[in-house]
Amino acid sequence: MTEHWTPASWRAKPAKHLPTDYPDLAELTRVEQTLRGMPPLVFAGEARRLKSLLGDVAEGRAFLLQGGDCAESFKEFHADNIRDTFRLILQMAVVLTFAGGKPVVKVGRMAGQFAKPRSSPVETIDGVELPSYRGDNINSMEFDAVGRTPDPQRLLQAYGQSAATLNLLRAFAGGGYADLYNIHRWTLGFVADSPQGAKYRELSEKISEALTFMAAIGVTPESQPDLHRVEFFTSHEALLLGFEEAMTRVDSTSGEWYDTSAHLVWIGERTRQLDGAHIEYFRGIRNPIGVKVGPTMEPDDLLRLIDVLNPKNEPGRLTLYGRFGHDKIADRLPRLLQATKKSGRSVVWAIDPMHGNTLTAANGYKTRPFDRILSEVKSFVEIAKAEGVHPGGVHLEMTGQNVTECLGGARALTEGDLADRYHTHCDPRLNGEQALELAFLVAEKLKEERVAAALRAAV
Repeated sequence: MTEHWTPASWRAKPAKHLPTDYPDLAELTRVEQTLRGMPPLVFAGEARRLKSLLGDVAEGRAFLLQGGDCAESFKEFHADNIRDTFRLILQMAVVLTFAGGKPVVKVGRMAGQFAKPRSSPVETIDGVELPSYRGDNINSMEFDAVGRTPDPQRLLQAYGQSAATLNLLRAFAGGGYADLYNIHRWTLGFVADSPQGAKYRELSEKISEALTFMAAIGVTPESQPDLHRVEFFTSHEALLLGFEEAMTRVDSTSGEWYDTSAHLVWIGERTRQLDGAHIEYFRGIRNPIGVKVGPTMEPDDLLRLIDVLNPKNEPGRLTLYGRFGHDKIADRLPRLLQATKKSGRSVVWAIDPMHGNTLTAANGYKTRPFDRILSEVKSFVEIAKAEGVHPGGVHLEMTGQNVTECLGGARALTEGDLADRYHTHCDPRLNGEQALELAFLVAEKLKEERVAAALRAAV
């Protein structure tokens, strides 16, 4: 891994989960060349700012909340959907900030989360075999030969949708929509309507009291403009390396390479081979980056991966997302935490409780039980604290829409409810109520740990 790096050096490495069946490779090359001339979606300075904030998470001074769609789609692209997911992340962040006593770094799986790795390259329905759906920036979810054929023009449509999404997110984040008092009012509405609202009322009332006190001493959005706005960042799995290469630019300030398609990009569980194309690409960009870490990861392999991706041991450079499953985390996570702590590796440890808890219901729907998701998050916090490692954050597939894709939650969704509003293009997502409920329940856990730590320090 010491050889010279370029944005295209990944092409000399074995690549997994990239589409190889474009019918016109010359057209793909032309589209990628067009993308090279398009404006960056994000700027290097913004990525450096996120890296600094994630450095605080790595040092135990902050918490990461990362969430959004499993896979964005062209069909469901709408300002209301963007707004609702943005609002949901802000509501969750306020609850987690108050309970955990630490600032929350807010990162959306938005403005670029299109491509998805698939377990099989083909799908068979009623005896007909076609290429699998790989995400709207590659092919169509519609099960026909034309729709399932990879189309390079979809990359340009994905770029345009990402640009429009970012434009709206920036307006929401800086234009007053993210006012702290507004966010809390929305959360009070959730507490009033939830069947389990009484469980969350105490924390909500304490937040209300804190805001009332702040207003009484003159700390209001009018006197403190920062209460009107938030810092919000974007992220996606950088699976489609041709697109990422086209969006990789030299920063005029530092002279370093940045992937300008998102502030943070990550490598999935299926593409983190040490000698593979994705690791090769990621080692050269200067964005904060992430890697999914599943139950097959061994401590020595993890340390080798860290050495390639973060050779200077920079705080905030690398986030590790555990994704084990509620029944495997206690066996697999402790050794990995011990390895990074003992070796002095500076990483953010976060938990992805979604992918390890997927099952297929009796009626054929892919789903995830809420109680298993919650169990893995709680186990993550407990195990990390026991190993002396900061439980740095959560990474969720969720939407602000009222979908019925995950079982359980306050409204106790059953397998029979899944068909009502099952809208995902890939994996099941927590709906708005379930995600905010999860934030309240995780907040209780963080508060317990914070109080316990204060008691230990006082002894």
